Amino acid sequence: MNEALRLAGSWEAAPLPWLAVATAATAYVVAACRVTGRNPQQPWPLQRMACFLAGLAFAALAVVGPPGAWDDIFFFAHMTQHLLLTMLAAPLLVLGDPVLLALRATPGPGRRRLWVPLLRSDVARVLTRPVVGWACFVGVMSLSHLPWVYDAFLAHPLLHDYVEHPLYLAAGLVFFWPLLSPTAGVRFVPHWVRLVSLASAMVPMAMVGFFIFAAPRLSYPFYAHVDRPFGPGPLADQHLGGILMWSSSMVLSAAWLVVAGNRWLSADERRTRRSDPVAASAGGTPR
Repeated sequence: MNEALRLAGSWEAAPLPWLAVATAATAYVVAACRVTGRNPQQPWPLQRMACFLAGLAFAALAVVGPPGAWDDIFFFAHMTQHLLLTMLAAPLLVLGDPVLLALRATPGPGRRRLWVPLLRSDVARVLTRPVVGWACFVGVMSLSHLPWVYDAFLAHPLLHDYVEHPLYLAAGLVFFWPLLSPTAGVRFVPHWVRLVSLASAMVPMAMVGFFIFAAPRLSYPFYAHVDRPFGPGPLADQHLGGILMWSSSMVLSAAWLVVAGNRWLSADERRTRRSDPVAASAGGTPR
């Protein structure tokens, strides 16, 4: 029990991550209030704000919370950090729809000079292709867990904190943006493509977790030389981290599949109502 409390109560006083989270949260809330104030009849949806703030909370938990405090001691803490950034923080930030919020909160001239050219740029068009997002996400998750890459990040704290963490979050955002964004954005992605992309990403992530779990020897030598104040030994720690990645990635992927599937059903229902004037009329009954 004491070990669990010590693990859960460890937070880092890292100024840059805290500042980034506070700045993003403040900017989002101010923009949402501005949009609501301009048009009270169509306020910014509270559920989108809740998703965005929850995404920021999970990002903060991953980087400066217990996973971040123990990621250079315990492999399972590092795996928890990766899952929080990619499979919870990133999709929740996407569901917050910050791009549409920025468009609606920015006055006309600023929107035309800044956001419209950016959204119409070649970079935006490439990054919002589902196949590009899938390749970025799977590539980052697979290649970063190669032993020599993984140990290199851990051996260099600046690379670990300011390259690896943003890389994981960015890969998650690029992957989930065209699949879960509440608005079409730069391009409309067919719903079946969204489901296929989400489902197929399960496989390589689960395989990485399984191979880590099934490894008979320690794959990451870095953890063999750290002082462990409590908890499992290096190999048992590695197996625990593999199980976490294997099982949690499948569970979370299934959850986002449900979200995408429900959105497809809702779109079909709206299309049916529009095509049926009787069903679309208030109080009408189908013939």
